[in-house]
Amino acid sequence: MRAAELLPLIRVPSSWPFAVTAVVAMVTLAGLDLLGAYAAKEWSRGRSPAMLALGLVSFLVLFWVYASALQYAELAIVTLGWIVLLQVGLLLIDRWHYGVHLAPTKWAAIVVILAAQAYLLMPAAGSVSGPQ
Repeated sequence: MRAAELLPLIRVPSSWPFAVTAVVAMVTLAGLDLLGAYAAKEWSRGRSPAMLALGLVSFLVLFWVYASALQYAELAIVTLGWIVLLQVGLLLIDRWHYGVHLAPTKWAAIVVILAAQAYLLMPAAGSVSGPQ
């Protein structure tokens, strides 16, 4: 029995525009990855079996969503958007939950890097929207 028969890929309505599908995929992937990263950090701090299980499940679901998203959106766009959102989320969790303080120059560098990554997500003039 093939994996596709056990766990079919997620389907989205055909009426959804490419941009909506891509953004939903990026946000979902970043959220699942953020949840998994948080669970891994908490497991490493306290060895909680619940956090280990949460992390494992979140990463399994993440790859299922990723495979499903690639039916509708381009690999580079979805992956880069996911990573940009993940980086922002990890910075916020480190800052607000774990009390990590960065110097203003480091925050400036982070903003420049995130802006450059966001620029890479912008469609080129005359580019085709959506996979062919």
